[in-house]
Amino acid sequence: MPAAEDRRPPTFRLLIVPGVTVDKWSRVWSERLPEVDLRVTPTEHAQLGPLLSEQADAGLVRLPVDQDIFHAIPLYTEATVVVFSRDHQLAGAEDELSLADLAGQTLTQPLDDVLDWTGASAAPATEHRPATTASAVEFVAASVGVMLVPQSLARLHNRRDLAYRVVTDAPQSSVALVWRRDRQTELVEEMIGIVRGRTANSTRGRAPAPSAESAKKSGHRRGAPNPRRGKR
Repeated sequence: MPAAEDRRPPTFRLLIVPGVTVDKWSRVWSERLPEVDLRVTPTEHAQLGPLLSEQADAGLVRLPVDQDIFHAIPLYTEATVVVFSRDHQLAGAEDELSLADLAGQTLTQPLDDVLDWTGASAAPATEHRPATTASAVEFVAASVGVMLVPQSLARLHNRRDLAYRVVTDAPQSSVALVWRRDRQTELVEEMIGIVRGRTANSTRGRAPAPSAESAKKSGHRRGAPNPRRGKR
């Protein structure tokens, strides 16, 4: 009799950071690989331990990552927005602002900020450093400064007492599909094809669809890096 572990259906383990949605890609995955369970695991920004420890196969995370360890395929770059309380003076502003429009504002910047302010020429002065974005939202809702975040995080933490506007020249955050260079398996190739929008019949850079048994093995064995893929 096979061991209980051997009877488990094959899985592909995908990390996602806050603000990232996978509905479209998970739907395509279930259509193309119904025999392989897509296990989505939320994680905090920059917590790549599961990928490093091989408890996950790939991740949809925010750049940058260590390219000596990971391959990364950039997928999209988000607009950055300024979040403020509904009764703030910015509530009467146009749909788009610039950093110059935020002159004199106090920035509430969480310690888990995903924006890289290095080299920004007109960043608002930071006076409050709560531990998390969720905590920063509470500050801003109490009219303690404003906060700049990717638009998806503003939507994630949306409340009726908050509003936001796009800031056209603020630092931005990019989301990428990331996986370990020494674990480029057949299932990773399948996910690459899905996020790149390849059709089910496309064979460009894609291995043949794995059987349930081979898919299970590919999710757990160490694969050689694909020499055609350089650093992304």
